[in-house]
Amino acid sequence: QVQLVESGGGLVQTGGSLRLSCAASGLAFSRYSMGWFRQAPGKEREFVAGIRWAGGSTYYADFVKGRFTISRDNTKNTVYLQMNSLKPEDTAVYSCAAALYGGSSVPIGGYTYWGQGTQVTVSS
Repeated sequence: QVQLVESGGGLVQTGGSLRLSCAASGLAFSRYSMGWFRQAPGKEREFVAGIRWAGGSTYYADFVKGRFTISRDNTKNTVYLQMNSLKPEDTAVYSCAAALYGGSSVPIGGYTYWGQGTQVTVSS
């Protein structure tokens, strides 16, 4: 059974930082490209960042470039999202997803497995 479990969310002030983790189990993690998505209340889910299964190339949404960093540790079956300079508009539920042999930028429909998400709230 495949599981993706996010952690690290919470409440932070504007300008603060958080590091999200997504621990994967039940799949050959090194063969999966991983993505982070977010969904704010009343809005559609949107892509945040992705990292390729091989080589580790990364891709970011314009609104997080220079602030967020995605990384992975295949020895721990974990993908991370380091979030700096957080803004109130970053408030959302953040979820990770896995795409088999995907690129660093995979269409949302290309992800096979999804986590339940972790809440990030940025206060002004």
